[in-house]
Amino acid sequence: MSELQVAVVMGSQSDWEFMEHAVEALRGLEIAHEVRVLSAHRTPDALDAYVLEAEARGARVFVAAAGGAAHLAGVVASKTLRPVLGVPMGTQLGGLDSLLSTVQMPAGIPVGTLAIGRAGAVNAALLAAEILALSDEALAGRLSRHRQEQAQAVLDVGDPSS
Repeated sequence: MSELQVAVVMGSQSDWEFMEHAVEALRGLEIAHEVRVLSAHRTPDALDAYVLEAEARGARVFVAAAGGAAHLAGVVASKTLRPVLGVPMGTQLGGLDSLLSTVQMPAGIPVGTLAIGRAGAVNAALLAAEILALSDEALAGRLSRHRQEQAQAVLDVGDPSS
């Protein structure tokens, strides 16, 4: 893998339960990435420094776990002009609070919003791959193969009643 392409940030270690699926998808597509646990509330200075440093090292997309109030995704988006993809985490309210907080970001600083939990984490990685593939033909080929493999897996099931 080459220089950093996708930076994955989480507000706490407990977000790894879902975000590990994003990392698995990034690895599978051979996308250079790294993961950091940084809190918008507890480590704001370290978060600010990391976003600038990751961008300077080549990060072109940020994937941020979005907890109950989704502050992490919003703060990351406020510090960069790169796309930020928010993944709502499952919370005490089933993730609905995270989803609504992420999708309701005020106009001016966008955060792309994915599904709650594992599906959102995987799709955030795939959406990051699609963004990067706009200028990376080799990645576009890997992404195309991934889609073909998904389709084949469905076709291989055949008749589930037999």
